[in-house]
Amino acid sequence: MKPLIGVTTYGRYETEFQNTDYGPIYFTTADYVDAIRKAGAQIVLVSPGESVFPDILDRLDGIVFSGGADIDPVQYGGDRGHPALGRHDGERDRVEIAGVRASLGHPDMPILCICRGMQVLNVALGGTLFEEVSDREDSGPHRDPDGEPVMHEARVLAGTRTAAALGTLHAHVSSEHHQGLRTAASVLTVTAWAPDGLIEAVEHVDHPWCIGVQWHPEITARTDPVQQRLFNVLVSAAQEHCNRAGG
Repeated sequence: MKPLIGVTTYGRYETEFQNTDYGPIYFTTADYVDAIRKAGAQIVLVSPGESVFPDILDRLDGIVFSGGADIDPVQYGGDRGHPALGRHDGERDRVEIAGVRASLGHPDMPILCICRGMQVLNVALGGTLFEEVSDREDSGPHRDPDGEPVMHEARVLAGTRTAAALGTLHAHVSSEHHQGLRTAASVLTVTAWAPDGLIEAVEHVDHPWCIGVQWHPEITARTDPVQQRLFNVLVSAAQEHCNRAGG
């Protein structure tokens, strides 16, 4: 039996992708689905809703908290008036922060947090964010002026679960964000950095498979074995969970 991986979607108020027939929609990009299926798992999309967590976790073998819009600074004591802030979705913020906390109560289930997902993980555990990473002195590019991805190196800390999952200490990553971790939560270990020193990956000190990456591995997984490996290792851990649960 293939393991079942949940992937969170964009929130209903998060994007402009609406039409006159249906109004707000929930969606995610096909890159997540393709990378997880290639790794050998089934996938279910987990849309925000007040009753989603924690019940759905009993049906999953792993979960991915995906990318998306800015987190409302009210969630981490930030500056809600910062001019660089974009649209946010309060429902998604509340549901995913609760979802991260609930997921951490499942120590045998792997958790992968990507871009916004890593920021949600950090905020849920008491960390803070930069409202705009370019406010930092000597900040390097983390997306291009049009908001499109840029490629840069990430230096990974040896001996960490992150390094084991990637299989390298030097990853070439696709970055598409304007926010980032200001202070990491006390229960998170920083495991990778961008060339400008911005935090690029974290892992939970107690949970055996909870990793957050600030980049988007799904974007280049099709052509970069290092990025696909992250999904392969996630699914391998999810398969173990599935087998223990009896399929």
